[in-house]
Amino acid sequence: MSVLASIPSPSFNSIGPLNLYGLCIALGVVTGVWLFGRRLEERRVGTADDASSIAIWAVLAGIIGARLYHVATDWERFDGNLAAIPKIWEGGLGIPGGLLLGIPAGLFLARNRGIPIPVAATVAAPCIPIAQAIGRWGNYFNQELYGRATDLPWALQIDPEHLVIDPSTGERFAEGTTFHPTFLYESLWSLGTVAVLLYIDRRWRRGGGSLMALYLAMYGVGRFWVEGLRVDPADDIGPFRLNQWVALAAVVGGTIGYLVLRRRPELVVPDDPEPSDEDDDQVLDSGSDVPPNNPTDDDSELGEDSEDVADTGV
Repeated sequence: MSVLASIPSPSFNSIGPLNLYGLCIALGVVTGVWLFGRRLEERRVGTADDASSIAIWAVLAGIIGARLYHVATDWERFDGNLAAIPKIWEGGLGIPGGLLLGIPAGLFLARNRGIPIPVAATVAAPCIPIAQAIGRWGNYFNQELYGRATDLPWALQIDPEHLVIDPSTGERFAEGTTFHPTFLYESLWSLGTVAVLLYIDRRWRRGGGSLMALYLAMYGVGRFWVEGLRVDPADDIGPFRLNQWVALAAVVGGTIGYLVLRRRPELVVPDDPEPSDEDDDQVLDSGSDVPPNNPTDDDSELGEDSEDVADTGV
């Protein structure tokens, strides 16, 4: 296979002090928060400032959850090297853990800002995969989490120092081997998920937060497929890797949640009615203490006194 018929490995993973893995994650977060704020404003339930305030803590919770999940599922890497746990720029964020902590934190914060939880879930659903689609490119710059060996035209080259053990042979992959670019597969799947969620939301306006459940199901399907291609070390349970079982749980739970919630009506914020001319007249009338052209009691009494005076000749 010609070198020109494959995706070259990146020759760098940083620009000065700027780590490109972290930059990809940051760009993904910024894009997701922007879309979140725009969708809040479209539904008239919040503002871009609300989105930013919610995202600060929700993203932090998601990063903590993602890192803890990675550490728990790849403990051999950190056993005896606890100082490496906070070094997220070196790679190692498990999306399932990020979703497990980040989504509840975001919904809780949205409720505290007066945004109903079902509405917040619906609004946020496509924002998460668009962040994932961008963030996954960080794995490309770190040359990690690639798939099985292949000679497909879009196969990925990997530098020798980033080659892992071939699980089928127990030996390190040979230099020059090309692999499935699983980062690209998952990035494209995430972008497709965004498109499907936005289409369904605009076409049918599903309520009850069902769009978030559908996202979880779609994420699980894509992750199960991509995880099955990967060759990095992982714990196996029966015929599948641990992350594949987690993905199956997301598919089942998300599908059930979507079927249960999709028929619930969407909470709609009514538009403020424009005041009409009749309303203005009613306001003016209700603000008048005395109806126009109607004499007051004092005026009537004054008129009677004037007549009496005239009768007496004064």
